[in-house]
Parts: sequence; C-alpha cells; structure tokens
Amino acid sequence: MLSHLFNPVQIGNMRVKNRLLMSAMSINFGVDDNCHVTDQLIEYFVERAKGEVGMMLVGGGSVHPGGQELPDLPQIYDDSCIPSLKRMVDRVKKYDTKFGVQLMHGGRQSYLPRKIGPSAIPAPAVVKGEVRALEIHEIKELVVCFGDSARRCREAGFDFIELHGAHGYLINQFMAPNSNIRTDEYGGSFENRTRFLFEIIDAVREKAGNDFPLGVRINGEDYIENGWELKDTVRLAPLLEKTGVAYLHISGGVYGSTELTIPSMYTPQGCFVHLAEAVKKQVDIPVITVGRIKDPEHANGILKEGKADMIAMGRSFLADPHYAGKAGRGQLSRIRPCVGCCLGCIHAVLLKEPGGCVVNPDVGREYMIKAKTDSQKRLKVLVVGAGPGGMAAARMFALGGHDAVICEKKSVFGGLLTLAATAPGRGELGDILNFFDRELDRLGVEVLYDTPLSINLLNEIKPDKVILATGSMPDMPVIRGLFQTRMALITDVELLSGKEKPGDRVLVLGGGMTGLITADFLADQGKPVVILNRKNSFAQEMSSNDRYYLRERLKKGRVDLYKNVVIEAFTDDGAVFRFQGEKITLTGFDTVVISEKRQPIRDARKLEKHTKAQFHFIGDARSPRHLMYCISEAEEIARSV
Repeated sequence: MLSHLFNPVQIGNMRVKNRLLMSAMSINFGVDDNCHVTDQLIEYFVERAKGEVGMMLVGGGSVHPGGQELPDLPQIYDDSCIPSLKRMVDRVKKYDTKFGVQLMHGGRQSYLPRKIGPSAIPAPAVVKGEVRALEIHEIKELVVCFGDSARRCREAGFDFIELHGAHGYLINQFMAPNSNIRTDEYGGSFENRTRFLFEIIDAVREKAGNDFPLGVRINGEDYIENGWELKDTVRLAPLLEKTGVAYLHISGGVYGSTELTIPSMYTPQGCFVHLAEAVKKQVDIPVITVGRIKDPEHANGILKEGKADMIAMGRSFLADPHYAGKAGRGQLSRIRPCVGCCLGCIHAVLLKEPGGCVVNPDVGREYMIKAKTDSQKRLKVLVVGAGPGGMAAARMFALGGHDAVICEKKSVFGGLLTLAATAPGRGELGDILNFFDRELDRLGVEVLYDTPLSINLLNEIKPDKVILATGSMPDMPVIRGLFQTRMALITDVELLSGKEKPGDRVLVLGGGMTGLITADFLADQGKPVVILNRKNSFAQEMSSNDRYYLRERLKKGRVDLYKNVVIEAFTDDGAVFRFQGEKITLTGFDTVVISEKRQPIRDARKLEKHTKAQFHFIGDARSPRHLMYCISEAEEIARSV
C-alpha cells in the first residue's frame, strides 16, 4: 500500500489529491515563433494530467525576453501569451490536476548571446559568452517582470506558480557568493544576496494576490566551490515561510557542479532527499524533495519517514505519463521506467533540440497520435530477436490488436542491452527490458526461445510481416600486427558476456560508449586499462550528463585514455601509436579488447524470397546506433500498419 504517497495534501489554499508533483522541465518544444504554446505542448500536458498526477508544472516560463533559457520555451513576459496559456489550462483542468508555471530568468545560463547576471562572471560550464552585470534599475525592472508574469499566470487560470531559485539561474546567481561579488545592496551579506528573491515574492503578492499559491524552488547545495550551501538554505527556509510561501522545493547543483542537477544512472536514487530532510526540520510548510526518485515504494518510504511532504519527479513522467495512476491502482509492474540515461530529456535540449525520452518515443508526439480503429486489418507479425527493439515492436503490435510472435535464437531476452546492464552502475538499463518482458506476458505475446528464423518457421507461422531486430556484432578492424600479436584478442561482447576472460593488463581499442563502459568493467576488477580511441572524442553517443559520471569513474579507476590516436602497429605485448605528434610505445599487456565499430546482422534477409511476408529491419539490424532510435523505430513500425 502506498498510503502516504496517495494521501491528499494542503498546499496553500489548494487541496492536492496525491503527493506527486511533475516537476518543471525545459522540454524545448510546443511553442510558436512568438513562444506562445501550441497544441504540441498542450497535449503533452493533457496526457500527463490524464495520468492522475497531483500537481504539474510548466517549465522554463520566461519572465523577460533577455532571460530565455532555451529558444522553444513558453514566454510569460507579454500579455499576448495569455490566450494560448488559457487554452492549455482549460484542457488540463477537467482532470483534477493542480496546474502551475515555474517562472524563471536564465541570467548567465540563458542561451542568448547577450547574458546578464548580478556580476560580470561567466557560467562555469555548459553555456559560453560574456556576462554583463545588472544595474540597480534593471534589477528593479526584473522584479516587476516576475510580478507581472505571475499576474498573467493567474489570469490564464493556473492554480499556482513556482519561482525557480535553484540550478544556477538568475535568482540563484544572486544568492551564491561565487556568482555575486556586488558591493551594493544586492551583494555581500546573506541579507543582501537574498534581497532579490524577497523583492520578487513581494511583487508577486502585489500583482497576483496574497491568495495565489506561490512555491519556491531553491538549492539545498550548489555543489560547487564558494556556492550556496545547505547551511544557507536552512537559514533561508524559515524566512521564506514567514513571507507566506505555500511550499519549498529543494534541489541541488548548478552548471559545472560536481553533482549534476539532472543526475544519470550512476547517481544513487534519492540523491537530494537529505537536503529536503534538513529543511523540513526548520519549517512547517510542505517541503518537496526531488532527485532520481523513480520507484513508487521508495517515494512512499521517504514520506513515511518524514523526510519530505511531497515527491517531485520529472523524467519518470516523461517515461510514463500514467505513472501516478498506475501506482495508485497498485499496477507497479506496468510503469514504464526511466533508465537514467539523460539522452532524450536533457542532452537533447542542451543541444537546443526538442526534448524526448529514450524509453518513450511518444514524448512530444502526443498531439499526433491517433487512437486505433477497430476497422483495421488484424495482422500476423513475426518479430526476429528479443532485444529491446524486438520486444518493443512486439508489444506495440499487440497493443494495436495484431497477433505478434517473437523468435529468439538464444535462451534469454535482452540482446546486447543485457550485457550493457552488467557494467558497473548501469544496471537500470535492465529495467526497461524487464518492463517489456512483463508487458509481453500481460499481452499474451509468445516468445520462442532457442529458435532462429528459418524457412520452416516462416511456413508454420505464415506471417504478414517479419520485423528483423537481429542486432549487430563487433566489426574486427584491420591494423598491422593485430592478428599476429601474442596478446589475447577478444571482443567487448565476449568480455561482458563472460565467454572470454581477460588477462591482468588490458588495452581497449575504441573510445565510444561501449569502449568506456568496457574499460570501467575491467577497472572495477582492479585491472590496469588503457583506452586507444582513434576518434577525436569519447562516447559522443552518450548524454553529456551520463558521460560525466562515467568519466569520473574512469579517473578513479586510473584508466589511461588516449584519443585521436594513429596506431602504427600492435606488438606481441602492446602497441605503437602516435598521439599529439608524439610516438608512444606501450608494453607489458596481455589482452586486447576490440570495442570499435559494429556491423548489422542481416543474414535473415536471404529468407525473404521464401515468403510473401514483408521484411523490415529496425534498430541495430538497420544501422547500429543507440537505444533511443532502437525503441522509436520499433514502435513506429508497429504504428505505421
């Protein structure tokens, strides 16, 4: 029973039906050229409101055109935004979800070329460009902008607003010593550095009314040198409570911090809960916690132990819009899990692309997806391969009312993703495989293990379509001396599957994602490892957030990394290569692990002439890429019939 999670809570004058908040996310889609919301953003929120979440926030609501965090986020800085916002609110209201907007100004972390901040100090990471220090009169004008934006939210019909005072954006920049070196009334002392926030709260009260619920999101810790610290948050929280704010939402991190604001799978679940717990001891108003909380039972336990009053989740509601409803009905096994890869949700938007989700291709496409009709022809579909692509395709075909069967030449499901999940810190990749396995069982999809595709199988099943999700295999490079070396020569697949054992000192050829996690796998066993990467960057296919934590692990594991190398030859016990114009010779190694290119496995194509069925390749069998394409292609092929 999740009695604590689904117990109503009072937030200001709002009674919220459960204790789940879909936190604000800068999703970077769903606005027109004027940054007014469109049907794309509306249907994105409607789908999640249908999913029965208690509270929900629109992310990236910009209070000033000079503070836009990303190009395709809603603007709240002009009255012209109100009609489209009202249309969105009217669509959401019928689902009994409290709907709000997070108001923010990016300051030095905005994407715009002309950046401003409390002081002329550039952001330590992610965004580049000079920063101009605000004049006093400009600070006063921005305070008014926050107030006017709050008024627009109320006029549009929103239930509440949240001020974004965390994650290194403008309010946080004023509060943190490392970004605010002013010597006037807005800098120096704690009181001066927090003045901007308190003036904004006063402006919101004046323009939107004292009865309009106002929450504040602040960092418990900035996790950066000379930043905002927990002792500051504990001091600030009671002062905010005295102003009458409805809740405090406690997070952590800024651009360039040692703990990222959106942590990847390497970070423990509930990584910021201790910050909220410390704040909760100081105030009586509701305190919201956040930070890699994905399991409903974990969330319920946090509330039961009194560490927070509400749970904020972002990525879990991207992965499954109906997370709350499924959890409330006890259907925990049916929740599609976030795997913490950060690829679609944050990596994409930092590249100024529309946000998405690796495990849920429907994110941002909700307004395009049509319900199936009963008049469509029922197809017999044979899916070849029980990796993530094959399982996702079979599931979607079954959901569409078709008869789907999977044949898998091995005795287990999962494909190469199962091997990736064996690497240190990457076990959550297996969560999506287990979800698909449960779904196939629920939908009655038969999986034929130890069954390769054959003419006899085609004749027996007589499919209308054959979906080839046969995956890929390592491509063996041709390099002088590689096949003459006395070192053991194995592939990353053979290593991670346990088929081959490495020696004591290992060279890894390849610096992509698989090469890096292979090196981490070896270093975790205490083995000295050197990565030879013939490309000019490491693991480009990973999200920057995920890669950051992996690179930190490799540093601790004392893995030596070389990129943009030109390998002259492999020797009996090492390699000779050029790096930055210098010739380097490595000796004393006993194993080479090949982890470079991959080749699609497409042998099954030759059987197409023996059947009337249409053959389609998806995932790595089409072209080796990352998981996001694999699942999206799988679901798209099933929807296209």
